[in-house]
Amino acid sequence: MRVNYCLPGFFLLVTLGFFSCKEAAPPKPNILFILADDWSYPYASLYGDSTIRTPTIDRLAHNGTVFTNAYCAAPSCTPSRAAILTGRYPHNLGEGVNLCGKLDYKIPTYVQLLEKEGYQVAFDRKGWAPGDFHKMGYTRNPAGKMAEFDTLIDQLPKGKPFFFWFGTNDPHRPYELGSGKKAGIDPQVIRLPAFLPDVPEIRGDVADHLAEVERLDREIGGLLKKLESAGQLENTIIVVTSDNGMPFPHAKANLYDYGTRVPLLISRFSKQEKQPARNESFVNLIDLMPTFLDWADVKQRPVLDGLSLIPILSGQQTEHRPEVFLERERHCLCRPEFDYGAGYPMRAIRTKEYLYIRNFRPDRMPAGDESIPNTPSVFGDVDGGPTKIYMMDHRNDTAVKPLFALGFGKRPAEELYVLKDDPYNIHNRANDAGLAPAKKELSARLATWMKEGNDPRRGGGGDQIDKYEATTRAWITRDGIIFLDE
Repeated sequence: MRVNYCLPGFFLLVTLGFFSCKEAAPPKPNILFILADDWSYPYASLYGDSTIRTPTIDRLAHNGTVFTNAYCAAPSCTPSRAAILTGRYPHNLGEGVNLCGKLDYKIPTYVQLLEKEGYQVAFDRKGWAPGDFHKMGYTRNPAGKMAEFDTLIDQLPKGKPFFFWFGTNDPHRPYELGSGKKAGIDPQVIRLPAFLPDVPEIRGDVADHLAEVERLDREIGGLLKKLESAGQLENTIIVVTSDNGMPFPHAKANLYDYGTRVPLLISRFSKQEKQPARNESFVNLIDLMPTFLDWADVKQRPVLDGLSLIPILSGQQTEHRPEVFLERERHCLCRPEFDYGAGYPMRAIRTKEYLYIRNFRPDRMPAGDESIPNTPSVFGDVDGGPTKIYMMDHRNDTAVKPLFALGFGKRPAEELYVLKDDPYNIHNRANDAGLAPAKKELSARLATWMKEGNDPRRGGGGDQIDKYEATTRAWITRDGIIFLDE
């Protein structure tokens, strides 16, 4: 949906949440898009977590809008990033639905559209990834040309707007063991999710993860400093979010909240005094592309599944989406079927009250097979590291056994979680007779979404997705990753 404000075809974000009319066309804003790697909500001080020091992100929040119910389209790097680039649900991206899948060059991205509007578009570090873009019609990364931020700003022609994707690798694994404690994070006081065993080894692992969130904050500070020195800060809209959730069992590569719910804030500095805003409505990260296009005043639009956030940011609306729909197909190569291509297809609907998940192939292992003959793969849909090692080695301990089952064991075809009682999505109540009406309604809403969106998995199909070849390949082990194509 396209909305115009003020003079036809032009709008200007003067302070975040307010637009003002101008007699002349305002300059198009710069856009700085900061995409973290594997960062879950609520791990930031702006969400009330006092154990994490993120002063730069807090500064951005003071000058912007913080979203408390933002979700990635898929809890896996490549499809999540492809969905952001295209504004489409992953199942509408053909082979782009899988990790390391092919994003067809013919599917329009905001990069292509913004460049046509005169924007200088570039990225640094991790753009569209992982995968080999040379195998899908691209001569460069779909996120644009690669450049350092300082160089881009120094060489930017006068009056030319820019869009820059800063794709940090933080807080993706691997971590330096003990780095959290060295950074001053006390493992004993961090907010440990209830789906992880409460032991020193895992508290230390989470602390190491959070140390990289703090490093991300410091790097954002460097970006802001460059904008200020170049006189570009006030004409730059800054977006901060993550591609998916934290790399721990029951989180990343799952449709539970710690796999899909991510931080999101949109900020713009102004000389005018304004109040920071907080919005609790649902947002899918596919909504970023149409928002980018609105900021750039792009008139010709491709077909999009995303909905622009401009009505929320302008204060004209408070509700964006009544729910979000989530999906996942193949994450890593960790099952022998379909020449190692078998994924774990899931779809979900997340409302304020419930999370309802459909597992379309419940005979498969959601975390991947524990082992595959002639490969080093070990539960390949769970990132290797200290937490994975501990849970595997202590899987029969009384306190660990039920949590190991949550993160690594088989699941039924349907899952239903009552969020006010179960924020960590631990207690599946799909067979609760008292919730049968709610489950029926949620199932019907999910089925309608799949039908209207022409989802290949509707009606039990979709086996062609498992046959799509990965552009790059790797095995996930107990403690790390082994690349096959390097």
